Amino acid sequence: GICPVREELYAQCFDELIRQVTINCAERGLLLLRVRDEIRMTIAAYQTLYESSIAFGMRKALQAEQGKADMEARIKQLEAEKKDLERQVQELKAKAEAIEKREGERRALEEKKHAEEVQFLKRTNAQLKKELEAYLQPTKK
Repeated sequence: GICPVREELYAQCFDELIRQVTINCAERGLLLLRVRDEIRMTIAAYQTLYESSIAFGMRKALQAEQGKADMEARIKQLEAEKKDLERQVQELKAKAEAIEKREGERRALEEKKHAEEVQFLKRTNAQLKKELEAYLQPTKK
């Protein structure tokens, strides 16, 4: 029981009942003795089970507390890694945008040069064509 004083009083009362019943009928007395011993063993088993479950609970609580601290440290580490990776992503995006802009400008410059060269070659071709036609035309006399 929960209260040791009550437990002791009930035990003494039960022992006295067993003594009185044994005087009247020995078989009933022996049976009550067996019942008393069985109850005491059951209570002792429950007491042991209770104590071991308390110890088990404490161990598990300590393990959970330790695991919680480990997980919190891991979370901080992963958050730091995440921030670092996000920073790298931003740097790479900025670098990619700069490269795209530079390449766009270079391409525009190349296209402009190419267009100017094509125009120059067309003018040169037209001029040479006129000169050739002028040479090939029979001179009028």
